[in-house]
Amino acid sequence: MKSPGGSIFPYYYKGGEIHCLKYGSKYKNEAKLMELMKQEEDFMIQMNKKLKIWVDFYKTSITENILDELIRQIRDLDRYIDKLSVVGLSGFNIWRLKRKLKKSGIHKNITYYADPEEAKTWLVHDS
Repeated sequence: MKSPGGSIFPYYYKGGEIHCLKYGSKYKNEAKLMELMKQEEDFMIQMNKKLKIWVDFYKTSITENILDELIRQIRDLDRYIDKLSVVGLSGFNIWRLKRKLKKSGIHKNITYYADPEEAKTWLVHDS
């Protein structure tokens, strides 16, 4: 089965199961990304289980609206998120996201990576 973003679901990696949110390569097409984010949210609710998730933002412009939508999505999907890793954000956008997470009261263990392989490895290892 594939998720709305085109990821194989479930995706098995190094003996674990993860879900990839492919929000990358949307460049400046904010409307398309917002639509995909909603579709992925509906998909995760339908799966109705805790997921180890990595979010790919490579080659996507990160606006305030996108960060706000990601915060809303993390808050609304909290019961479905086991672990969360974000890949492809610049140092500045990581800082912006962390600040927004703190202001929103979200206290999830979220990691940030430049390398998707490191992100996936972290997700499948116990912590």
